Amino acid sequence: MAALKYAGLEDTDSEEELPPGWEERTTKDGWVYYANHLEEKTQWEHPKSGKRKRVAGGLSCSQKLEFCVPGVHQIIFIFGLYSSKNVFHQGVSLAQKEASLVLSLPVSPNPTEQKYDGNSTAMEILQGRDLSGKVAIITGANSGIGFETAKSLALHGACVILACRSPARGDAAVQRILEEWHKAKVEAMTLDLASLQGVQRFAEAFKSKNLPLHMLICNAAVFGAPWSLTEDGLESTFQVNHLGHFYLVQLLEDVLRQSSPARVVVVSSESHRFTEIKDSSGKLDFSLLSPSKKEYWAMLAYNRSKLCNILFSNELNRRLSPHGVTSNSVHPGNMMYSSIHRSWWLYTLLFTLARPFTKSM
Repeated sequence: MAALKYAGLEDTDSEEELPPGWEERTTKDGWVYYANHLEEKTQWEHPKSGKRKRVAGGLSCSQKLEFCVPGVHQIIFIFGLYSSKNVFHQGVSLAQKEASLVLSLPVSPNPTEQKYDGNSTAMEILQGRDLSGKVAIITGANSGIGFETAKSLALHGACVILACRSPARGDAAVQRILEEWHKAKVEAMTLDLASLQGVQRFAEAFKSKNLPLHMLICNAAVFGAPWSLTEDGLESTFQVNHLGHFYLVQLLEDVLRQSSPARVVVVSSESHRFTEIKDSSGKLDFSLLSPSKKEYWAMLAYNRSKLCNILFSNELNRRLSPHGVTSNSVHPGNMMYSSIHRSWWLYTLLFTLARPFTKSM
């Protein structure tokens, strides 16, 4: 919609990009204001250009609804967004008509009501959340799902540790997040899951910071990797995807307990269904977890590691939930494009061909 010039207001024809956490809204009679979800406030001026504007037409997001919260007897405004309802709570003001009238809203018993589906993004799911004071560690956070998770948590106020094997890629990911919000609390730390000593060094370095730990997200993984042994003499897919994370959680368990309520999230995969770790008699066959080169098949190794993730997460939740630490395993989705295919050119080709049909991050 074309911007119109009004007396005393600067006109802007350029649609300058809004900073993270900001959203443009339009009142019924065309006045534009900007909502800041991170700081829970609104303002007339564009956060970058400082200009005001009015546009032709009505509401740009949706029709405005009004209702009275039971027991409060004040009208609050709901603006539909992404097929969901967003109720702005106390501290959020809404622009009103031509005058700079600000209406402070009461606290709603259910401040945010949203529906999510396969098209929802991490930023939408976290909309309105204040994670200030929360500390999160995310493994493999320099790319893919890990990076998007780290960015979304950081842009909502959390202190995020990007645990990455490559210091250079970790630092680059931190800079990408800081470019979106210079006040983001993000730091890269070196974590090599293929080395048990490396995992121990990471845990000791984190503990030396004397920080709490509210979220430990075990995201890093390799897929389709050729057979190789780690410095600990174990098959690399099994150690990176499962055993390294298992050891990391054990080393940080005391910090998680002291920080309760806290949680562990293990990124697994639905492909755990297509494997087995038992022998013909129904007993666990531990030789399947770290097979020899002759017995190795990359896809099966990945599937078994993901099955181990789920078994571990379930048992961890049973043991730690009474102490205020919950554990969940999650399947990120079959149609999610990530960089997990990088280990083998054939998988890269297949992922590239499938990319038009996958959800972009």
